[in-house]
Amino acid sequence: MKVEWSPLALERVEDIAQYIAQDNPDAAAQWVTELFDTVERLAEFPESGRTVPEVGVHRIREVIFGAYRVIYSVKDKVEVLTVRRGSQLLRLSEIDEHQT
Repeated sequence: MKVEWSPLALERVEDIAQYIAQDNPDAAAQWVTELFDTVERLAEFPESGRTVPEVGVHRIREVIFGAYRVIYSVKDKVEVLTVRRGSQLLRLSEIDEHQT
């Protein structure tokens, strides 16, 4: 299955990486590489993440990566919708209306 990233998800990854890079550029680069490696596994195991509790829709799922939630949709492809800190609830405005 193909994995695609939404513009919002990529923007979030860039923001997080820039924040980490303020203290440690090497750690930021490693974080991004490991994040993309983790998400790429969803191509083979798209339902390995849990259903997002705030949404309650089977195809809207998440994997936990360190302190972050990677929220994605499973249909004919895996679409990464957003990346958020684990302590933050998902704002439904962050996922397209047609996803739910």
